[in-house]
Amino acid sequence: MNGRQEVEAWTEVVEALRTAGEKIAASTEGLGEEERADGFRALLRGLHHQLARFEVDRERPELVEFNGWRQKFFMDNPDTRYWVADVRDDRCYRITGHPGGSVYQSVTAYASASGGVGTTARIDSDAIALDADGGFTLLVGGPEPGDGTAWLPLPEGAKQLWVRHFHDDVAADAHGWAAIEPVAAPAAPPPPIDPARFSHGLSRLAKTVGFMPGVFGAVQGQVPANAVHHWAEMANGAAYTEPGIHYLRGAWKLEPGQALVVEGATVPCRHWSVLLYSRFLNSLDHRHRQVSRTGGTATAPEGTYRFVLAAEDPGVPDWLDTEGRESGLFVLRFLQAEREPVLPTVRVCPVGALEPR
Repeated sequence: MNGRQEVEAWTEVVEALRTAGEKIAASTEGLGEEERADGFRALLRGLHHQLARFEVDRERPELVEFNGWRQKFFMDNPDTRYWVADVRDDRCYRITGHPGGSVYQSVTAYASASGGVGTTARIDSDAIALDADGGFTLLVGGPEPGDGTAWLPLPEGAKQLWVRHFHDDVAADAHGWAAIEPVAAPAAPPPPIDPARFSHGLSRLAKTVGFMPGVFGAVQGQVPANAVHHWAEMANGAAYTEPGIHYLRGAWKLEPGQALVVEGATVPCRHWSVLLYSRFLNSLDHRHRQVSRTGGTATAPEGTYRFVLAAEDPGVPDWLDTEGRESGLFVLRFLQAEREPVLPTVRVCPVGALEPR
């Protein structure tokens, strides 16, 4: 290829897609037609997610809405709205926005650390004052302003900012917004294209596509069917998660006519939710089905919860629609819990034997 870096990088992407498709085909061979197709859809959504943020401008960053229903990537959460911007740690930016009907908001800076990603700075709605119109202004990076404006430092190595809005009822709540701009305009326009950077980005995209099938497959053995465990690997903002969330992760495997009953006690916290996922780590169809509950939408008595996972509505409160999938995952999230949540009890029973609560 005559040493042309862009050609070699493009070929890496093409080969990664081909290989990933072959791996998805092999790993789904024994599954039903819908699950086989869903594996390729999850791969396509992950690719779409990466392409939506392929070109970034750290001098004039954008807060790109993240993990929409067409761009799901590794345990998305439709009850939380996200925006992500790529930034420079030696620049100063201004974030403006409005929380809408969300119950809690945060802005978090992340940096690479020890082969992974870690939280380097964060600020939440407790420290961000709202103006007369309910909006907010936050300065990011540079020196602390000293005039009362909310400020988030950008420690050395910080490369990304995430804005999160947590909703108790995302379908009914007013949606907020967020935008970012540099405090000082860049001194000069960037070059039309940086060939080395472009080629590096293509190579990185190829690697991301390449590891997706392996992540899908690895999850299947991590959680026993019809059980729940503490998901400690996601603590303290690991893998771009929100610091302060305690995660419980479970799995279901049901025969036709069966339901999984998950019962437990909530803990005092800022926000909590339960959400169903496919075996390919995509949230289920929240746009048309009841696949999640929160502290604001669950009907269980205060301090407790009971969720019923089943393929069809069993006529009891707090049903979660499995879409008829034989198996899948579910995650409970407790934001800023006063203490560690106790694992719930889990039992399989015939749908017809479900007792009203």
